[in-house]
Amino acid sequence: MKAMLHAIAGTLALMIVAAFLTSTLVSELLLEAADVVAVKTWIFYGIFALIPLMAATGGLGVSLASGRTSPLIDRKKTRMKRIAANGLLIMLPAAVFLSFKASAGEFDAIFYIVQAVEIAGGFVQFALLKRNFADGLTMMAKRRMAIRD
Repeated sequence: MKAMLHAIAGTLALMIVAAFLTSTLVSELLLEAADVVAVKTWIFYGIFALIPLMAATGGLGVSLASGRTSPLIDRKKTRMKRIAANGLLIMLPAAVFLSFKASAGEFDAIFYIVQAVEIAGGFVQFALLKRNFADGLTMMAKRRMAIRD
C-alpha cells in the first residue's frame, strides 16, 4: 500500500510541476497579461497541493527504503534532497513573488528575471523528479522479477 501511495503522490507531483512549467511558458509566450496573472495565481494556489504531495512522496520513500540499500535508493535520496532544496529555496519564493507582482500588474525587469529563474528551476525540478520516477519504475521491475524467481 505504501508503495502505491508513494507512486501516486510522486506521479501527481511530477504532473503538477509539468503543468506549472507548461502553463507558464504558454502564457508568457502566447497569451495576454491577464492570462499570465491567472496562471501565476493558479500556480500560487497549486503550491498548496504540490507541497503535501512532495512531502508525502519523500516521507513514503524514506519509509519504503528503510533497512534497504542500493545504488538506486541512494540516487533517489540524493535527488530528493536537491528537489527539496530547489523547491523551498527557488521555486516557492519565486512563485509567491511572481504571483504578487503579476496581480499588481508589475511586469518589469525584476519580474522577468525572477520568471527566468523560476523557469530554469522548474526544468531542473522536472528533470530530477522524472529521473526519480524512472528509477522507481526500475526498482519496481526488479522487485517483480525477484518475486517471480
